[in-house]
Order: sequence, then structure tokens, then C-alpha cells
Amino acid sequence: MAIYNVGSINLDHLYQLDHFVRPGETMASDSYQCLLGGKGANQSVALAKAGADVKHVGALHHSDQAVIDQLESLGVNTDLIKRVDVPTGHAIIQLTKEAENSIILYQGANHALTEEQIDNVLSNASEGDWVLLQNETNLIEYTMRKAQENKVKVAFNPAPMDAELTRNVLDLVDLLIVNEVEAMDLIGTADIDSTIDAFPKVYPELAVLMTLGKAGVCYFDGEEHLSVKAFSVEAVDTTAAGDTFIGFCLSSLMNGEDMARAITRACAASAICVTRLGAASSIPTQDEVTAFLAKNS
Repeated sequence: MAIYNVGSINLDHLYQLDHFVRPGETMASDSYQCLLGGKGANQSVALAKAGADVKHVGALHHSDQAVIDQLESLGVNTDLIKRVDVPTGHAIIQLTKEAENSIILYQGANHALTEEQIDNVLSNASEGDWVLLQNETNLIEYTMRKAQENKVKVAFNPAPMDAELTRNVLDLVDLLIVNEVEAMDLIGTADIDSTIDAFPKVYPELAVLMTLGKAGVCYFDGEEHLSVKAFSVEAVDTTAAGDTFIGFCLSSLMNGEDMARAITRACAASAICVTRLGAASSIPTQDEVTAFLAKNS
């Protein structure tokens, strides 16, 4: 089985600061890095490092061959990435000493996907394969409908959250993956406890993975409801934590593990990730996750 990740590829410009820049303020940063990022690329790297057969579907500028080379070196199949004249997507990230981040996102080539590209990709997919999407590319609903036509399962991580778009496509989604803020936006609740209570009532048949930060993860699908605690670590950068979780969780599920084990393994991967700077560069290997679980079980 393969997973087709129709996702963003960004160049992340990371600045470490004492606090977020305020309106009218100019602040010097003593640390700068340009790193591979984008929710799509991060999730593809996490999937590859977790052992999944991941084929990235996306677009970037002709000049950015180095990005392709880096993705391939990390185990991601890049044959389905289109080169375009539009600048590669990028993000400007402010990172504080408290490991909080603030991000400005430029969509660029991530919104240059075409229906022809999606048609060609999914016509070669097999029943049992998965399509993974985030909300940083265009043609979200079109891709889901094509996946459904080809009997391919859909996992959707609607970040950045567009509540209206997300509600409109939920009948096309097999697995929804949201954090607590995204879940509250989608349901229209003000706190996490009421959100956890309301979500299964509003969407009783939907399979949902809800990440809760330090509080862990909960899952419900109309039949099963379970919670898994997070691992306690000292965080330095939470940028790719959610993407790492998604990659390792989906890979475990595709390898036949039950949901509780898949979530636990994904939580361990996320815990390692947040102890490191960067996005794709912070994602651990399978061996690192196995060693972490053995030490913290």
C-alpha cells in the first residue's frame, strides 16, 4: 500500500527571538536558518522515516532542485512533484525561547496544482492506498472526490483551518486529524472539554484523531473512543510536532497496528521532535522512536 501525500512544500525562514515582534517594532535576531518545511513536506518526511511508501504530490519552482534532492535523501518519492514558474512556497517563522511560534505563510507553487495532475496521479492509485491532504494546497475537494471515485481512502489534516471548507468535505473524509484549536473552530466551542464532548455527537460516524498538546491524543469513530497520554519532555520547537504525529500514526496504521499502538508510537515521535529545532530536520527515525518507547514505557 502507498500513501499519496498531496501537500505543500515550503522553504522555512526561521528566526529565534526573545518575543514575537509587536506592531511598529523592529527586532534583531541572532539566529537564522533556512530549512525544508511545509506541512505536506514535513508529513511526507515523517511517513518516510516511519517506514511508509510515500509519494509526494506537489509543486515547486524550477530552480529548487535542492529541495527535491533533500526529500529524496530522506526517503520520499518525488516523481509526482511538478516544476512550475511560480515561486516555491515559503514561511517566515518567529520562534521564542518558550518554544512558541508565529508563522507568515506564502502559498506560491503550493497553489499551482492542476486537475490534470491530480487525475494522472489518482488513476494510478490502487484500492487500499491512502491520499493525505492538508489545507496548504489548492484543489482539496477535487482531490477528495477523485480519491473516492478511485476507491482510495482520504486522511485530512485541515491546517491552516478553514472551517467552512472542512465542513463541506467531511463526507469525503475517512480520517480527520485536528488539534484542539482546529477542533474548537470546527465545532464552534470555546474550550477543549466541551469540544471533546460535542465532536462525537455532531459527527457520530466520523473517525477523528484529536491532538491535545501536552494532554495527549483522543480518538473516536462512532464505535471506539480512546485517549493516550503525551510523553513529558522539554520542548524547544513545536513547529513540526503535529506533522510528525500524523506521519508516524498513519504509517503504523498502514502496517496493521491497532489505533492505540499507532497513537502511542506517534506521540513518542512527536515528543522527540519537539526537543529539536526545525521542521523536517527535527523528525526522528524509527530506531529513535523504538528506543524512546523502550526507555519511557
